[in-house]
Amino acid sequence: MDNNCNSEAIVIKKLELLLDTGCLLMSSNADTARISRNMKRVAAFLGIIEEDMHIYFNFNILMVNVCIDGHLYSKYKRCDKHGINMATITAISKLSWLAIKEDYSLEQYEEALNEIKNKKNSYTDWEVAACSGFACGGFCIQFGCDWTAFFYASIAAMFGMQLKTYLNKKGSNTYVNIAISAFVATLIAWLFANFSLSTEVMAAMPDMLASVLHTDTPWHPLMACTLFIVPGVPIINSVSDMLTNYVQIGITRAVITLMFVLSMAFGIALAIEVCGIDNFVKDLSMIPHHTYLEFSIAAAISAMGFATIYNFPKRLLPVLAIGGIIAVCTRNFVNLGPSTDNIGLDMGLITGSFVGSALISIICTQAMHWFHMPHHCLSIPCVIPMIPGVLMYRSLFAFIDMHGIVGEVTVAMYNGIRATLIILFIAIGLAIPNIFVRRMVTPKRNKKLLDMVIERQRKHEAATELKQA
Repeated sequence: MDNNCNSEAIVIKKLELLLDTGCLLMSSNADTARISRNMKRVAAFLGIIEEDMHIYFNFNILMVNVCIDGHLYSKYKRCDKHGINMATITAISKLSWLAIKEDYSLEQYEEALNEIKNKKNSYTDWEVAACSGFACGGFCIQFGCDWTAFFYASIAAMFGMQLKTYLNKKGSNTYVNIAISAFVATLIAWLFANFSLSTEVMAAMPDMLASVLHTDTPWHPLMACTLFIVPGVPIINSVSDMLTNYVQIGITRAVITLMFVLSMAFGIALAIEVCGIDNFVKDLSMIPHHTYLEFSIAAAISAMGFATIYNFPKRLLPVLAIGGIIAVCTRNFVNLGPSTDNIGLDMGLITGSFVGSALISIICTQAMHWFHMPHHCLSIPCVIPMIPGVLMYRSLFAFIDMHGIVGEVTVAMYNGIRATLIILFIAIGLAIPNIFVRRMVTPKRNKKLLDMVIERQRKHEAATELKQA
């Protein structure tokens, strides 16, 4: 099939391929600026002039309007399913360049796109549950728990995640599934806490086993066991979209994120009410006192664990481990200090989160060329262990559990504002270095794209002349 043919059937086919590409990126939770760049690159492959094309972005609908030979063509496509799939985002980014370089036909491009769409997840459900469980345990270490509590948090989160996956596959409401899984995970963590605190149970065990199963931080797992629910990627993408003028989609992502956290807070609050826990989320200290070696191990576990939820390529998990260590340890060094009996600059959590995310973003602007992955696919999993999920649900839980006591609103607002500022500065830290570098890289990439398109056109003209001869 001649890709340069502009018959109505061919134009419609091109628009369908363009929309399929955009919807696959949107359903994989790519940020809108990336979707725009990839769609424009695919349009160049399809022979659609950018100046004659308009793309409308919405969270659930993508629409393309194009003028070809004086005729207007419009087509739209719904994007109903939204997950996180970084393997898909990476594969489409590579395909958009390869299609031009290798001079794909429409059929070849469609076949490659369908192969990406139908590719199975790299991890089984239980692998994701286990890894995300240990990731929550890594979070728990960052909150100050000991390593016994780390395993308690991990096991509770593992079963909560598996339950959430099972309910999602059954087709029940997403927000109800989140509330149920948060309730069950918190309940399991509460059972572990009571098991560890039971003097009768511990006395009945051999001394060595009792010492292994006892924890000095029995309640910390209740803070971390539900953090597999916190939608870190959509949170960062919502801020990124608003910073790049895709405000409507950014607000939509932010509202969906709020609904997720509210559902999680409801499940936790219900478990706390059923178990009779006395408002641990307000009073339990989150200041850690570990060595930086322990922080590093926990950060590596969290970064790799959450990456399995995002279907990150297995071969690059060690790269994320290093990135997570750099981001979290930088955050902790800037945040902690003498005031908390730690080593560091004592500049606060907000400043520390900004510096950690900015540093890893700068590193990823170079690393993305080494590992041939989009910047956000490398940088975002590294900073996920810094997302303030506990502060978010502490704020919402405080509003849910109000009893009219003086200061309750202040506590809720304080946690909410801190969580919002930390998320904002993490997103800015990720975005600013990328923006500056992109200003230098974009002209080179545009020239590379133009040269490839021109070379492709020359090949087509030479082939046409050969046929005519």
